[in-house]
Amino acid sequence: MYQYRQVLVRMRQGDTDREIARAGLMGRAKAARLRALAARQGWLAPEAGLPEDAVLTALVGAARRARSTVSSVEPYRALVERWAIDGVSGVVIHAALLREHGYTGSRSSVYRMLAPLAARRPPQATVPLVFAPGEAAQVDFGAGPVLPDPAAGAPRRTWCFVMTLCWSRHQYVEFVWDQSVATWLGCHRRAFEWFGAVPARLIIDNPKCAITRACVRDPLVQRAYAECAEGYGFRIDPCPPADPQKKGIVEAGVKYVKRNFVPLRSFRDFADLNIQARTWVMEEAGVRSHGTTRERPLERFTVERPLMRALPAIAPDLGTWHRVVVHRDCHVQFDRRLYSVPFALVGKRLWLRATDVAVAIYEDYRLIATHPRARRLGERVTVSAHLPPEAQAFFARDRRWCEARAAEIGPATAELVAWLLADRIVERLRAAQGVLRLAETYSPARLEAACARALAHASPFFRTVKTILKGGYDTQPLPSAATTEPAYASSARFARDAEALFAPESHH
Repeated sequence: MYQYRQVLVRMRQGDTDREIARAGLMGRAKAARLRALAARQGWLAPEAGLPEDAVLTALVGAARRARSTVSSVEPYRALVERWAIDGVSGVVIHAALLREHGYTGSRSSVYRMLAPLAARRPPQATVPLVFAPGEAAQVDFGAGPVLPDPAAGAPRRTWCFVMTLCWSRHQYVEFVWDQSVATWLGCHRRAFEWFGAVPARLIIDNPKCAITRACVRDPLVQRAYAECAEGYGFRIDPCPPADPQKKGIVEAGVKYVKRNFVPLRSFRDFADLNIQARTWVMEEAGVRSHGTTRERPLERFTVERPLMRALPAIAPDLGTWHRVVVHRDCHVQFDRRLYSVPFALVGKRLWLRATDVAVAIYEDYRLIATHPRARRLGERVTVSAHLPPEAQAFFARDRRWCEARAAEIGPATAELVAWLLADRIVERLRAAQGVLRLAETYSPARLEAACARALAHASPFFRTVKTILKGGYDTQPLPSAATTEPAYASSARFARDAEALFAPESHH
């Protein structure tokens, strides 16, 4: 009640309610009510003494209790208390009261009833986890600074990957653009190379790039991350869902990076950000006196490193697994690039494993095809043996094949095919292929004779050659130039005698 006594002293000195409110002692409305109460009790007279705390408490408290109202949640107190003991949140309790019990009050009323219940709840005891040297490391992502991304052409949020050794508190810090599976695996590889060793166990949260199904007892690990753990020889220890306290060491490490490294620094680009981060880890974070261990992380790391697992002699080939569908063009799509598979698998769902340099496609666990990793967006990587037989034949019989095959048959065939392929208006590749295919139905010798006859008649077309072969005209001798009639006979209606045509005009 000391603030009430102080306000009464100010009132007896002549201060107004506005002056009292400006001093921050009490609001104007509350001061007005206290002034009215003091006037009735005679406390404002200079000769009157200040009331005792017990008297003041009784009067002020009684007035406050008189103005109190019954909570709208009071009829449901027993139900709310039972739900609160079971750990149900206020939002869920309010929604249940609205939905099932016809409650019409506000959510704030529910919170006001839950507040004293939470205060009476006994605090939960916690026990810090203790780790032996080399036993475990904790991994987590945190938000990083916004930097210009040359690929996107606009500023983007970066993410901070942090791996902290649980015993020494030495850490690896790397900033990345995303939290994809490939980024997750690459950060692990570089972290192990940074430490020069591998911890026996990695304690992680449940990100989609590592855990495909979060569960307390039976979590489902992402297939690519399982291969990474097998290759480097560490065990994956995901935290229970919604329980990040199990990896509090790296949680504190991420906060330490965000509060001590990022502020008051400028970064030219993405590469400069990571260079400064590694320098900061070695020159500042690694040589500080840690708040928990009271030792320098780098000094403790010299003790921990020999007790960790050695790096494998050959680095594992880390790859990401993806579900793909074989389209009608005998290709699967991954990362906006296309890769061919055998045509018999059209419509099926396959597994695709992608590394930095290659792509492998599996049907269950059977290898179907391998391709070099395409670099350009929209690039199509095709193996001709994967296409249907008719498509293979069509693509194999290109212009070069047509020219070579025609030369094998004979000079007339080569001349006719060359004329077809040299057309500058119409693409006649199919016509050339059709002409050469006639050698399979008849014979190369007959085709050569038919092409010679078609050229003699100045009709080097597929239909002409086919008609000659079908009618057997290729077996007849070619007409000689001497026996060939002129294009315009002398008996033609509009023909004139050549001598008369070119003779000098006579004048009569």
